[in-house]
Amino acid sequence: MEEPGQDFRYVLASTLEPEPIPLDIKVVLIGEPSLYYLLYNLDEDFRELFKVKAEFAVEMDWTDEAMHLFARMIANVCREEGLPPFSAEGVARVVEQAGRTAEDQRKLATRFGDVLDLVREASYWAQQHGHELVGAADVREAIAQRIYRSNQIEERIREAIARGLIRVPVDGYATGQVNGLSVMSLGDYRFGRPTRITARVSPGRAGVVDIQRQTRLGGPIHTKGVLTLAGYLAGRYAVDRPLGLSASIAFEQLYEGVEGDSASSAELYALLSAISGYPLRQGLAVTGSVDQRGRVQAIGGINEKVEGYYDVCCVLGLTGEQGVLVPADNVQNLMLREDMVEAIQAGRFHIFAIGTIDEGLELLTGLPAGERQPDGTYPEGTINAAVMARLRELSEAVKEYGAPEVLPEPA
Repeated sequence: MEEPGQDFRYVLASTLEPEPIPLDIKVVLIGEPSLYYLLYNLDEDFRELFKVKAEFAVEMDWTDEAMHLFARMIANVCREEGLPPFSAEGVARVVEQAGRTAEDQRKLATRFGDVLDLVREASYWAQQHGHELVGAADVREAIAQRIYRSNQIEERIREAIARGLIRVPVDGYATGQVNGLSVMSLGDYRFGRPTRITARVSPGRAGVVDIQRQTRLGGPIHTKGVLTLAGYLAGRYAVDRPLGLSASIAFEQLYEGVEGDSASSAELYALLSAISGYPLRQGLAVTGSVDQRGRVQAIGGINEKVEGYYDVCCVLGLTGEQGVLVPADNVQNLMLREDMVEAIQAGRFHIFAIGTIDEGLELLTGLPAGERQPDGTYPEGTINAAVMARLRELSEAVKEYGAPEVLPEPA
C-alpha cells in the first residue's frame, strides 16, 4: 500500500509497509453505459480488470408470463412488509402503469424500485379508506397524489394559459400559426405543454431562418429539423427555378432553449400556411418530426404531449373539435390516462394518426393537398398548387427588385 502523494512531498519519511493480505473477491461496478464506455476508452487497466460486461434492459415484453411475475412480486412484497393484498384489478392497474412508464403498448418498464414504491403508496391509501384489498381506485389515487406533489410548475403554466398571459388558441383558424407540443422534464416528473409556432414569409434569399437558432436558443438537433424543412421545400416545389424565399419561424412566448426535432412537422405546417395563405385549424395541435420527403416520423414523450394539450383544452373549454395530430408510427406508444380515453370514446377529443405532411395539411385546412402531376404541377384549388404559385411570385419579385442581405450565421 502506498500513501497518496508520497512522491510529491518535500521530505520523504519511511513508514511501515504491511505485508500483503491474501484476498479473493469479486468487484462489481454498476453504473450508466456512458461511464463504462468512457473508462474503457481512457483507462487501459480498466479493460484488464473488468472483462465481463452485462447490460440490463430497462423494459421487458408485455406477456402473460410478465404479468404473472408482476403479480408474484407484488404479493411477495405485501407479505414481507405486512401490506394488504392486492385485488386483480389493482395488480392490473400497476402493470398498466409500468407499460405507461415504458411508453409502449407491448413493453413493461423494469424499474422495480418505482413499481414497489407505487405498491406501498397504494397500500397506504387502501388502509386510509378502510379497504381490505388494494384495488384499482387506490392505485389511481396513489398515482394522482404523486403527480400532485410534483406538478406545481405545470399548474402555473396552465393557469397562465387560462388567464391569457400565455396565448394558446384552441379554436378558430389562423394563417401561418399552429400549436406545437413539447415536453418539460423536472427530474422525476415530465409534462407536456403546447406552444404557438408562427411563420412569416417575404421575398429574399435567406431561406428558412430559425429565430431560435439566431438567438442561440436552439440546439443542434432542432437546427437539423429546420434545415430539413428547407430541403423539403426545395425538393417539392423548386423543380425548375431556385427558391426566392425569406421565411422566419419562431416559438412564441418561449424563452428557454429548444432541442429536438419533434416540432419540425408543426413548423412546416406553419410555413406552408404562411406561403399559401390558407389558414390552419387552431384546435388541432401537432407533434412529429419530418424527413426531406415529407414523411412524418415517430418522436418521444407522445403521452405527455397529448395529455398536456388535452388538459389545456379542458381549461379553455372543450368544443368537441379539438385533437392532436400524431405520427402513425407512434400509435403503438399511446398509453393515455383513463379520463382521456373516455373523452376520446365520447367524441370530445380526437387523435389523428398521419403518415405524411399532405395528410396533416388536409386535416388542418379542410382542403385537398394535391398530388404532383406528370408535368411537375399540382391541380388547381389544392394547397400544394397555392404554395408553388406563391413561391413563383416570390422568385419573380426577387428577380425584379433584388434580394435583401442574408442574415449572418450565429457565432
